[in-house]
Amino acid sequence: MIDLQNKNILVTGATGVIGGSIVNKLYSCNANILATGTREVKLDNLKLKYKNIHIKKFDISNHSLIENFVNEVNDIFSNKIDILINNAGITADNLAIRMKEEEWNNVISLNLTSTFIITKYVIKKMMKNKNGKIINITSVVGHSGNIGQSNYAASKSGIIGMTKSLALEYGKKNIKINCISPGFIKSEMTDKISEEFKDTIKSKISLDRLGEPDDVANSVVFLSSHLSDYISGETLHVNGGMYFS
Repeated sequence: MIDLQNKNILVTGATGVIGGSIVNKLYSCNANILATGTREVKLDNLKLKYKNIHIKKFDISNHSLIENFVNEVNDIFSNKIDILINNAGITADNLAIRMKEEEWNNVISLNLTSTFIITKYVIKKMMKNKNGKIINITSVVGHSGNIGQSNYAASKSGIIGMTKSLALEYGKKNIKINCISPGFIKSEMTDKISEEFKDTIKSKISLDRLGEPDDVANSVVFLSSHLSDYISGETLHVNGGMYFS
């Protein structure tokens, strides 16, 4: 079992299916967690489920407030943010010729720009400690593209390029920055897909099944642990063999 005791970990998007699984896995490894998201009821449920977890409602689309938010998290963690998990994200799917500028801007702003801004301020804290790990949750469509998701694919592809650049910039400060790129994972979104379309998706996956949220969370635990201390600037694909880079 991987032990993350005394590791202070900030998880964004903690109220989603994958985010909840990430929190659960990190908690089982004894990590000290601050979970954030926008859905208050689900945040309350996390607080009831896990002892000693820190909960803070925050919308990372509020760019002007991110610096203050990071400062507050840093204070809660006694000036030591060890790991940042950038998991928050949205979709607004549409074919390109029908996509409204607002749909494009909202997805790029939250998925890419918000991730960059919160990462920037967390890196500043990590530099003082000369240590840290940042794990960005991207997507298989950031590599392969997907019909109706030009905005989402662009945002996730952007995160991959950003991750490589930041890993080069801050490796000498002992800050490791990596991506996890999930494929199709069972979630509220995939529950709405027809069985026929699920079969079409599964036909493209060599393991012939959708992934589980824990498949992503297990990879987060690995990259959070000392076992990954010599890995930076990489993307770990968790897609069941749907796509090979």
